[in-house]
Amino acid sequence: MSRKVWIILAIVAAVAALAIVVVYNRLVGLDEKVSTSWAQVENVLQRRYDLIPNLVNTVKGYAAHEREIFEEVTRLRSRWNDAATPGAKLAAAGKLETAIGRLLLVAENYPDLKASQNFLALQDELAGTENRIAVERRRYNEAVRAYNTAVRRFPTNIFAALLGFERQKAYFEAAEPSHQAPRVQF
Repeated sequence: MSRKVWIILAIVAAVAALAIVVVYNRLVGLDEKVSTSWAQVENVLQRRYDLIPNLVNTVKGYAAHEREIFEEVTRLRSRWNDAATPGAKLAAAGKLETAIGRLLLVAENYPDLKASQNFLALQDELAGTENRIAVERRRYNEAVRAYNTAVRRFPTNIFAALLGFERQKAYFEAAEPSHQAPRVQF
């Protein structure tokens, strides 16, 4: 082969190597963003987890006969803490949300409790935490969408498959009970 052919082959190989490096670095960045976003979801879920005992104890003083809901919240709180995978944490967090909602409904039955400064402060903290959770879930889902889209788009999907990046990131989805509108009774 002539020298020109070798030079052209070398240029093509250099461009291909550069393309692989650029795609690899982009996918690593997107993958890290998903991991960081998930860590932030766990951070705010941990905040909720830490607030729950205070909320339960405050309500418990007023509603001693509502023992079942307190036990369920405590059990689900432990289940979330023991969950090892993101999927297990997602499932436990959804069930815990439902139980917290029922706990707050129990609190509605106690007018003195609703007027308590401690309860009001805890309720505000919990509401703020739930808002933070919603924001971080949205950010996580956006990071997952960006990663999954990049891994599936042509020609990145070819490099992604060769480099071991797979579309495996799961979206944070609402728990089944949240698809139904809550009943409000007066």
